[in-house]
Order: sequence, then structure tokens, then C-alpha cells
Amino acid sequence: MRKKTYKGRCDKQSLDKFTTVCKTCEPLQSVYANILAKSQDIVEARCNVVLDGEDCSEYMTDFVCIKTDGELMVRECMSHKLLSRPQMAKLLDLSRTYWLRRGVKDWGIVTDATKE
Repeated sequence: MRKKTYKGRCDKQSLDKFTTVCKTCEPLQSVYANILAKSQDIVEARCNVVLDGEDCSEYMTDFVCIKTDGELMVRECMSHKLLSRPQMAKLLDLSRTYWLRRGVKDWGIVTDATKE
């Protein structure tokens, strides 16, 4: 999740199942976009979807997907190092609440954490 005015470097990829060119700003997003493009459970995917509410209109969700059963799936990509920061927790909660209000039950966080 990031601000829609993000000015950093982004990689652009044309991937199957994505409705537009997929712009990823972190390696984790790029890897996950490729996973989504290859997934049998995903019919269509969008990246950097702008949230349209009063309290969140300046932010974007990383991935919104349509699964084969027609349900929406939302994923936010976040480095595990940033998860403990209060601002990141606030933004993730904002996203989760936004999508829950729109009936999305499959909301989740993708991290780069590894099992030890």
C-alpha cells in the first residue's frame, strides 16, 4: 500500500491476467505479480488500485484480483521489517477496513519473511 502520488522508481511489466501494465515499486510486488499471473485460481488482476473513500483517497492497494469463483481477493505487499511500524499498521488497517466494507472477505498481507 502506498500513496497514489508515489514518485519513486517502478518497474513495468505486461503480464497475463492483468488488465493494464503492472507497475511494481518493490521486488516483493514484482515477484507476487508473477505468482498471480501464473495462478490457476486467478481470472483477472489489477495493481495499484486507488481507494475512493474520504479518509483513504490518497492511497492505493497493491493487488485486487478476481478469483475463478467470482470473489474478489485483495493483497497488500509489505516488508516484514515495516510491519511493526505504527504508521504501516494504520495503513494496513485502513485498507482492510475499506475492502471489508465493500464485501471483500479474502484480504491479506504478503511479506518477504522467511521461515527459520
